[in-house]
Amino acid sequence: MIYGMIPFEERLKDNIRRYRSTDLYDMQVVEWLMRTLCEQFGIELLLTDRHGERAIAFGAFDDFKPDVVKEPGMKIRICNHTTGHLYVKTVKNTGMTEQTEEALAMFIRMLQNWGEKSYLARELDEHREELEEKVEDGRRKSKGNDRKDLLTGTLSKTYFENRMQVIDRAEIAPVALIQANINDWKFFHDNFGVEESDRLISIVGKIIMDMSKPDYVIGRCDGDLFNIIIPMPEEQEAEDYVARLRNAFAEYEDEVLVPSVAFGIVYKTNVEESLADKISDAEYEMFNDKLEIKNAPDYRDKLTKGIRK
Repeated sequence: MIYGMIPFEERLKDNIRRYRSTDLYDMQVVEWLMRTLCEQFGIELLLTDRHGERAIAFGAFDDFKPDVVKEPGMKIRICNHTTGHLYVKTVKNTGMTEQTEEALAMFIRMLQNWGEKSYLARELDEHREELEEKVEDGRRKSKGNDRKDLLTGTLSKTYFENRMQVIDRAEIAPVALIQANINDWKFFHDNFGVEESDRLISIVGKIIMDMSKPDYVIGRCDGDLFNIIIPMPEEQEAEDYVARLRNAFAEYEDEVLVPSVAFGIVYKTNVEESLADKISDAEYEMFNDKLEIKNAPDYRDKLTKGIRK
């Protein structure tokens, strides 16, 4: 059971019920102490767990069936819970002396103190391990969040830039670099708010991801801007990919949003070139495409359809 941040006191209160004598004590030592008591004071002893299961017996207890409810014997209690029972018989049934009763009381106190220390130590170790596991899980999730953009599932800007450097160091060429920017994202943000403008980014990111191949490197590198790397593209692969994306955005139906996207495509053809340097070239091509799209006769009507409803 993973307790996470449940208070340690609650854990102690709940978990003591699942402990047996063998979990709390070195049973060889307990057996030696019980044998010594029996020999010293002429008594017979039976130690059971809290439900009456036999743990250690010295004497004629073969036919004895412990009833821990009606005749519980001497209770052993740890953290306010009964964890065991000690049954005592005198050899000649002549009763116990005051010295015997005192020795047994001391034995019970020893079992309780020993058991409580053992229980606390074990639970503290397990609790510490669980908290460390929780912290490590948080670190793994945080690391995963650093790698992925939470809104779109694409790579984060930092991780995308790391991947660019890896591709450069691997001296891969040719490489296609595509920049994709949502047209008039601010219009949707100003008119419909953060939730709808974020939904637009999410829609665009999902379509870009869904229509890509597994080896494409896709990152959301600004609020409404995506960069896409295609290592070793086939002839016209980048152009065909962009054409499919344009069609998908054009066919997307929504009562409010219009996922219109401008694209810029450039190529790294020499291993000595840097993909980071190519981004500005892709941005230039993307802005030219944006101007052409926004100057189209029906663009404004499509953009404002959500307001007119």
